[in-house]
Amino acid sequence: QARFVESGGGLVQPGGSLRLSCAASGFAFSNYVMSWYRQVPGKERELVASITSAGGRTNYAESVKGRFTISRDNAKNTLYLQMSSLKAEDTAVYYCYGDLSWGQGTQVTVSS
Repeated sequence: QARFVESGGGLVQPGGSLRLSCAASGFAFSNYVMSWYRQVPGKERELVASITSAGGRTNYAESVKGRFTISRDNAKNTLYLQMSSLKAEDTAVYYCYGDLSWGQGTQVTVSS
């Protein structure tokens, strides 16, 4: 059974940066496409970025293109999301997703 532990969230000022990590276990991480989603209360969970199993291809929501970078380290079974030039509208709970399973989420708050 896939398990994820996200970390790296927190409070950051507009224009700042954060790096989220998602440590995976319980499945063959290197065989799966992995994704980051985010959710704001009252709204549907939305796809932020995804990455293929070997990391060769990535996909981003239009709202984060050029500011966020998804990456993975298959030797460490870890998924990352580097977030830069953060905006107030990036405030959300961020979740990693793979093998039909979700992490518990990590809160990102962008505020001055």
